[in-house]
Amino acid sequence: MTVASAALLLFIILDPLGNIPVFLSLLRGLPPKRQRIVLARELLIALAVLMMFLWGGKYALELMHLRQESVSIAGGIVLFLIGIRMIFPPPEGLMGELPDGEPFIVPMAIPLVAGPSGMAAVMLMGSNDPSRLGDWSLALMIAWGATAAILFSATLLYKLLGRRALIAIERLMGMLLVAISVQMFLDGLGTYLQISPP
Repeated sequence: MTVASAALLLFIILDPLGNIPVFLSLLRGLPPKRQRIVLARELLIALAVLMMFLWGGKYALELMHLRQESVSIAGGIVLFLIGIRMIFPPPEGLMGELPDGEPFIVPMAIPLVAGPSGMAAVMLMGSNDPSRLGDWSLALMIAWGATAAILFSATLLYKLLGRRALIAIERLMGMLLVAISVQMFLDGLGTYLQISPP
């Protein structure tokens, strides 16, 4: 996997366009200046969490005695569920009921930006090829930077594209995630069948 393809995968998983309506509703009650401060804080927290999973994922797997193919299969299942919810969102929204007041860590940083699928993806990257942690960090920074740029422009994009266009883009992202999740699942299953005794 190249840095560009890893960055694209992570960008799709972070789903900034799909998060625009949720972020706008969460920040609606705050003054514009405070909205930017809260958004910057939550994005930085999400980046720190994803970096922690990227760099520490290999050791966490060793500590829990989990094999890489287990994470690949689990990550594929989680991605599949997120993708299905993006294509067919429930009435309460992608992430369910959201708490009132100023958001702190939950739900903006986790799970909207640094969700279980993103954590599984970066952990898988880091544990599969630990010699390329610098490349994966760069890919994560690119995806996170693009996500931050889109979310900081959320109000403008919402006015320009409208809710229907954003919903259509989110459905498309969901389709891509489903395809990626199936590939992750098959890769993990294939590796497991190769290394497991008959």
